[in-house]
Amino acid sequence: MGALQITLGVIGVAVSIVAWGVFAAAVVRQVRIIRLGQPDGTRYGPFAPRLKTLIKEFAAHTRMNKFRRVGPWHWLVMWGFLLGSLALFEAYGEIFDPHFAWPIIGHWAPWQLLLELLGIGTVVGGVALAIIRQANHPRRADRQSRFQGSDFAAAYFVEAVVVIEGLGILGVKAFKISSGIEDPALWSSFVTQPLAQILPSATAAVSIMALIKLLSGMIWLVVVGRNLTMGVAWHRFSAFFNIYFKREDDGGVALGKLKPMMSGGEPLDFEEADPEKDVFGAGQVEDFSWKGWLDFSTCTECGRCQSQCPAWNTGKPLSPKMLITQLRDHAYAKAPYLMAGGKKDMAGDEIGLTGDDPHAGIDVLALAESERALVGDAEANGVIDPDMLWSCTNCGACVEQCPVDIEHVDHIVDMRRYQVMIESNFPTELNSLFKNLENKGNPWGQNAKDRMAWAEDLDFEVPVFDGEFGDTEYLFWVGCAGAFEDRAKKTTRAVAELLHMADVKYTVLGPEETCTGDPARRAGNEFVFQMLAQQNVEVLNSVFENTEPAKRKIVVTCAHCFNTLANEYPDLGGNYEVVHHTQLLNRLVREKRLTPMAPVAQDITYHDPCFLGRHNQVYEAPRELVGAAGANLREMPRHGDRSMCCGAGGARMWMEEQIGKRINVERVDEALGTAPSKIATGCPFCRVMLNDGVTSRQSDGSASEDLEVVDVSQLLLSAVKRGSDKEPVAVGAPEAEAGGEAEPDGKADTAGAADAASEKPGSTDES
Repeated sequence: MGALQITLGVIGVAVSIVAWGVFAAAVVRQVRIIRLGQPDGTRYGPFAPRLKTLIKEFAAHTRMNKFRRVGPWHWLVMWGFLLGSLALFEAYGEIFDPHFAWPIIGHWAPWQLLLELLGIGTVVGGVALAIIRQANHPRRADRQSRFQGSDFAAAYFVEAVVVIEGLGILGVKAFKISSGIEDPALWSSFVTQPLAQILPSATAAVSIMALIKLLSGMIWLVVVGRNLTMGVAWHRFSAFFNIYFKREDDGGVALGKLKPMMSGGEPLDFEEADPEKDVFGAGQVEDFSWKGWLDFSTCTECGRCQSQCPAWNTGKPLSPKMLITQLRDHAYAKAPYLMAGGKKDMAGDEIGLTGDDPHAGIDVLALAESERALVGDAEANGVIDPDMLWSCTNCGACVEQCPVDIEHVDHIVDMRRYQVMIESNFPTELNSLFKNLENKGNPWGQNAKDRMAWAEDLDFEVPVFDGEFGDTEYLFWVGCAGAFEDRAKKTTRAVAELLHMADVKYTVLGPEETCTGDPARRAGNEFVFQMLAQQNVEVLNSVFENTEPAKRKIVVTCAHCFNTLANEYPDLGGNYEVVHHTQLLNRLVREKRLTPMAPVAQDITYHDPCFLGRHNQVYEAPRELVGAAGANLREMPRHGDRSMCCGAGGARMWMEEQIGKRINVERVDEALGTAPSKIATGCPFCRVMLNDGVTSRQSDGSASEDLEVVDVSQLLLSAVKRGSDKEPVAVGAPEAEAGGEAEPDGKADTAGAADAASEKPGSTDES
């Protein structure tokens, strides 16, 4: 051990003491800050399934690999960071003594190979990630870059440290070989062995390279420790916890049902709730749970959520990534005030800090941050702009794509809940929606007695529940759209006719049915949702009162009703087997109870409804039905779990779209790129939105006047019904011109298909 080694070693140790001290203090502070959130005891167990999910997601990179061009490089960097830590700690000995190696494994050939792979992997992976970042730089126009709004300096710093670490590992090893300290087999050192042949024999170089390897890590610790909001760095630690504590303990993403309203770690009971004490959604950042704060801390700013967001892709102010980072920055800036005991009541008056000088010792910036409204425009100095909050369609693309399991939709709805129920501050169009739901039990404000109007001119009787379920197979949940919206009625009629033809015993509720409450809940009006849901659960439980649980089956045509009945009603005591009509019809075709005989020989593109696909993973059944009907399926570029939203979810169906391009028009433009004869879907909301988009494009000459939007059930009915009549009709034949063979009632979806009562507000394109 020479003077050089001693000097370098002392420098390394001194810097390390400071660096590890800064980092340890930062970890403690970050944990304290995250714990400022509301309690949530649902996240801790069961242990085994959560641990299994954690291991699968990080070891196999199951979620990261959704972006295949990025996944392998990030996988290399991740393992380089985890296992490379052993090489980092080895540097403490190598600085003082170039001959130092870990006991037992230090000269073991497999360890030498692992070091080789770690060094190469981190260098190659770090460089590749930097290139990918440059290739997707925000200089690209029209919001094409998923990195727009991300912290590039922080990302490049992290990537630079990764590369330096890898070079340090390789450099130490190469100089050990060139100096004769080690003589590993070529297969275990296939890069460093040839490199050592051109390097001088210098043991001092081993210590220098070891110091470089060590200092790069120590600098990283100091920088990260001083910047708690550097998510691109902190996710290396917090991502493991965020994955483990994700909402669904079975490993699923936070889609399907919404997180219930929580207060003090327990579901909120509206009958006993006190607005002065209980938390109603999220009106202040401290109203989010600790898991929400962990979400904010874990965001890597990779922008995958942003790249998939329909609002962002159509010029609206919502970026799920920037919403999370804005909440993060606000939370950490406000944290000193909260940790000092600061708290404001609903009127904005201070109730937490007392005394003659209550603000003494609190950072003035934290005090200023405490005065900001969580939701408010620029004039009100709000953290989240209202247009950002209300642009969300709840499509779930952000949650589906996030590699670290951030639960964007739950946080957005929590903020909406507070705005609706406490502030009464929401888009004016929702006033009519809420009133209609409360007073009429449906969004359109129609009378319950008209719920069976869709069945009036069918040539068979639709059975209405008469008090005895008996040997009935399914309760057919028609839904509000299926009962009142003219375009959706065609789907209802088609499904009823197919069930009749297949001799399926079913019944409908008729006037006893009311809205499931989905639009109210997604808009933030939890009170109205609870009212409607409890009413429906009571009715359904009475229908199935004498039916064994395994036979309590419901078939629905609306993706939103499907999601609510299947995923959210169990929390209220409503446990049923709920199937979507495409699933049931597909099964009937497989069982030969429905036999398509006259192929719909047309090019069809299928639009995945968000609440059927992403929220509930139903992708194959509707596609199989399109094939069974004899149509040629042409997929849009964005389909499956990356499908583009139609724009109707999150109660957006009842709100004007005044910013940017209409989402439904964007989706129709994508569909037109497949040159389809028809656009098929499996949800009445999607059908309305897509039809409006088609009408807009037909008016400007971008779409053929013959292009129709149909439900998958109509395609099947056409193939089955014409086949049963033994009158196959060729596409384009006169018999089909009146409305297309997919329309059982001979009426195509046209601009005037719906009456004034069933028109979506703003259904014509004003852009």
